[in-house]
Amino acid sequence: METTNHLTKLILKFYDELFDELLKNDLEPVITLSHFEIPYALYKKYGGFRNKQLIDYFVRFAETVMHRYKNKVKYWMTFNEINNQMDTFDDLLVWTNSAVIFEEGDNKEEVTIQAGLNELIASAKVVKLGKEINPNFQIGCMMAMVPVYPYTSHPKDSLAAKKVMERRFFFSDIHVRGEIPNYALSLWEKKNFSISYTKEELEVLKEGTVDYIGFSYYMSVAVTTLDEVEGESVRDFPKAKIVKNPYLRANDWGWQIDPDGLRYTLNMLHQRYNKPLFIVENGMGAYDEIEDDGSIQDDYRIEYLEEHIKAMQEAINSDGVDLIGYTPWGVIDIVSFGTGEMEKRYGFIYVDKDNQGNGTLERYKKKSFRWYQNVIAQNGLNE
Repeated sequence: METTNHLTKLILKFYDELFDELLKNDLEPVITLSHFEIPYALYKKYGGFRNKQLIDYFVRFAETVMHRYKNKVKYWMTFNEINNQMDTFDDLLVWTNSAVIFEEGDNKEEVTIQAGLNELIASAKVVKLGKEINPNFQIGCMMAMVPVYPYTSHPKDSLAAKKVMERRFFFSDIHVRGEIPNYALSLWEKKNFSISYTKEELEVLKEGTVDYIGFSYYMSVAVTTLDEVEGESVRDFPKAKIVKNPYLRANDWGWQIDPDGLRYTLNMLHQRYNKPLFIVENGMGAYDEIEDDGSIQDDYRIEYLEEHIKAMQEAINSDGVDLIGYTPWGVIDIVSFGTGEMEKRYGFIYVDKDNQGNGTLERYKKKSFRWYQNVIAQNGLNE
């Protein structure tokens, strides 16, 4: 216990100094309480968020952090990209979201929904608690937004796109509206799922709705029911497939670049929820090369970000969207969570480390560093 307390003090000291340095430089800190790092011990002992005991552990953790930084931090989010895990074909996503590893005999979808609902209850409790600690806190959710277009004008493609988006909206619908949507209740009944929740927990969901919607945006996808088109199958829609959009280019990992899709997403969220919106991740993974003179000429990253910032400005100025902030992903190169690669780089700062772990960890400013420094200095692009 003494070792644990010592480590806790060291960690809190690190964040004390980090937030002080940010504030000293007129930078507003934004905290995500859980970003793919639920303690491994809580998986080993309880099985992650499939177990309701984690709700109280999360609330206690949040209480500690919020009390400590109640006068330094205004903007909070509870769980990062909480809706990723609805793609239950990929075990990685429910592990990173909820610290769940499926066991023999599990219905993967049912376990995922239960873990996600437990997180939503924990989030609502933290929203209520945060408002008691500091009524001026702005506490949001964080969603992964990948808009889904119908591949053709066939009505079945349009219906498939709508139903796929429902899976992504399940979490934000509860975060914002404070109740389990009918489409989810109907699905659970149809599949004979036994999702556990109490009347008291339903009341907590109503009382702990979020102030704003934070979300990540990197790309869009298209969906079709056409037999002759190959693609990735969609859960619950055996005839539907995720396919590439022929009108969009892609990065080296196949993520399709769609700045108009960001404007589309902002409008979609604004019309569905009428809440302030906050883009908290947006960027382009790319291979970066150091030139002989030590520079990194990442014009492709500048182009990507410039196009997406223009789309944001159009959503604000032409569409009336209430967009309160933007933070790109990311400032510095780190290992990509999705592929485990260091060489899939997003940052404005290059880190000398390769996929095998070789390198000096030296930092180098890319061309995009100076460009984005100018963007934030003038709070946007020159019109």
